[in-house]
Amino acid sequence: MRSFGIGLAAALFVAVMAPAAVVMAAKKPVEEVTAASRTQGMAEAPAIATAAGIACKVADARFIGKMSDKKAKTETAYYEVDCDKGLGFILSAVTGAKPTAFTCVEANSPQPDGKPSSLPCKLPGNADPKSDLAGYIAKAGIACTPDQVRGIGQSTTQTFLEVSCTGGAGYVLKTSAPADEAKPVLADNCLLYDDSSSNIKCTLHDKAYRMAIVDTLVTQSKNGCTVKDRRYAGVSQAGAMFYETSCTDGKGYLYKVDKGQLTQTYPCEKASMVMGGCELTDAKEAETAQAGLYTKLAKSAAFECDVSKYAPFPSPAGLDVVEMACSNRPDGGVGVFGGPGVKPQVYDCARAPVAGYRCSFTKADSAFPLVTADLKKMGKNDCAVSATRFIGKTTKGTGYLEVACADGLKGYIVEYTPSPLSVVGVIGCAFSKDCKLPGNV
Repeated sequence: MRSFGIGLAAALFVAVMAPAAVVMAAKKPVEEVTAASRTQGMAEAPAIATAAGIACKVADARFIGKMSDKKAKTETAYYEVDCDKGLGFILSAVTGAKPTAFTCVEANSPQPDGKPSSLPCKLPGNADPKSDLAGYIAKAGIACTPDQVRGIGQSTTQTFLEVSCTGGAGYVLKTSAPADEAKPVLADNCLLYDDSSSNIKCTLHDKAYRMAIVDTLVTQSKNGCTVKDRRYAGVSQAGAMFYETSCTDGKGYLYKVDKGQLTQTYPCEKASMVMGGCELTDAKEAETAQAGLYTKLAKSAAFECDVSKYAPFPSPAGLDVVEMACSNRPDGGVGVFGGPGVKPQVYDCARAPVAGYRCSFTKADSAFPLVTADLKKMGKNDCAVSATRFIGKTTKGTGYLEVACADGLKGYIVEYTPSPLSVVGVIGCAFSKDCKLPGNV
């Protein structure tokens, strides 16, 4: 199922609040860091940071100044704190109210009119906020060496930060407010927001810059694609990201990227069940041609199957493992095909678990007669197989399949070699404690 980022829908309705009030309030030039400001800061800021909900230990601090609002009869004090780990903060402490905090990423971001922030972080420990994001990036589970960062703003419960990475990727980091790397950190690819109506946007780079990663993926995959068009296909529930290309020769591919690394490339004719399949190419024509190829390969393995539907399994290098449904027979199978020198083989769905595969298109019962025939080869002529259960493999690589019999009498455990598939032994459930199917215990 295609995922469009955790929390994106909610973000469409969030009124993101930038630290504009703090920034605009500092009308006077901010004084440079002095020994006196740091002494006062270390004396007063730690308690204010705690009151604001900041969990870190304050390693350094400075008092910035105070502003009075005679009309509201309030006074606001401003501080900067450098934490022992993670991001630093600008604190705003209004008389009689809970203090507020903005990360140095937010405080250092330009004002809405493009002018530099009038209330930036200046302590030495806060000199490079993007390096202070390392813990947040690790917590989010993404591979990113940040080259630029930007504060997007805050809601009442979340802090939104944009980070662009060397290599072209960009993310919106979502964490608590105040930001705390010990709490959950989520990362949405900026490409999720490029075509959405969200009030959260990535602005450090444009979409074309971010999509340049696709060219790197094409080079790494060595699939010979001359790119015609590119698409971000989404992120899986496990966090892997998917990109699609169409090629000038009519082919197309989906690329799976996990933790910044290309882990799998799917030709569009094999990608119908991956992230909803390809959209930039007409995969139907390619799928029809591929089904015809699998029909020929299955027949070369003595499995007469007019392939009507197929789905690939993760395969070792040099092998193409695919489940096939057949239009000319009720039972499908799992084909293991390779290049020159690799003998094609097809496992019926009843015995495919012996080789490590499980069918989803067709039920195993359509192939029960084949297991019944295996029993007869071993001299067990009294059992018509009515159910099967894969038990497991032995250290020597053979697999055990438990079978139940239609007459209700106790069945058997059948031992197979997986390649080539061959029955090598049978033991009655009356003599084994490993049987669990109804009628066998």
